[in-house]
Amino acid sequence: MSTGVLAQKPEQITVLGGGVAGLCVATELVNKGLTITVLERQLAPGPGSTSWWAGGMLAPFCEAESAEEAVVRYGQKAAKWWQDNTELVKQQGSMVLALGRDQADLQRFAKRTQNYDVLDAAGIAALEPDLAPKFSKALYYPSEAHLSPREALSTLKEKLVAKGVKFVHETAEPEALSHDSLVIDCRGIEAKPDISDLRGVKGEMLILNCPDVQLHRPIRLLHPRIPLYIVPRGDGIYMLGATMVESNAKKHATARSVMELLNSAYALNPAFGEAEILEIGVNSRPAFADNLPKIRHKNNVISANGLYRHGFLLAPTLAQMVADYIYHGSKPEWFEPS
Repeated sequence: MSTGVLAQKPEQITVLGGGVAGLCVATELVNKGLTITVLERQLAPGPGSTSWWAGGMLAPFCEAESAEEAVVRYGQKAAKWWQDNTELVKQQGSMVLALGRDQADLQRFAKRTQNYDVLDAAGIAALEPDLAPKFSKALYYPSEAHLSPREALSTLKEKLVAKGVKFVHETAEPEALSHDSLVIDCRGIEAKPDISDLRGVKGEMLILNCPDVQLHRPIRLLHPRIPLYIVPRGDGIYMLGATMVESNAKKHATARSVMELLNSAYALNPAFGEAEILEIGVNSRPAFADNLPKIRHKNNVISANGLYRHGFLLAPTLAQMVADYIYHGSKPEWFEPS
């Protein structure tokens, strides 16, 4: 028997948004036996969604370099959640490198993080032969993982449909729906008109085809201007990212950002100079002032937003917090009174 929000209004639940937050929330709620409808702007996960352009790195210890402690703590649960719900997680660890002139940055990164091994040139070559002999030192985080966000989103949706979740290609304002059902607003940056303190952080990413380079795990190359991450998608396809610009603009990438990303990839391995650019992506990540998510409840609308650049890392925890609050009334760490 529910002792939370459902005890007051035990009706159908509508989730607004079919991105990573909305799909994770729907998954947690349907697993509790609740009836869920998801309203989404597009028929299937695609380029219009911020989640579509995610890196898919499940790397909580690397995030400790600049993120809040809660990101590291809750992020450690992400790989298991995604593996349980999609079976797409690749547990290959992650590696952090710096060019010779940037070794001080590698030392600083090491001081701010934990759970890593220090690799010499031989250790790097054993894990990533295509990075040798250019690099002589690296940090290796063996417990970290990654997945393909696009496959993960599609898999979650397929499983939700199989469990009876209804997906409706429609947009609506939360208040307009709240008369008939409990609404979980997971619209990300699209909810900005209703959330005054939500801001957008623009990110620009590239998808490259480079079969001449074989990488097996996410690689971060520290750089004074744009630190690069590169995530293998298989078959010579790589995701490169990502810039962080305080801006709500999300239509086009800048020439400077594209050049910086490509220059960093070339510095990692010159073979990237011959790569084919398959896609250039840009979108706006939703964030609050402290770069941590927020759960807010007003009337019959619960807002779950602010995943910043930690979408796939923190969405499972955000979803679990929302489900526990709805079902049991427990106010989680990220709950804020409206």
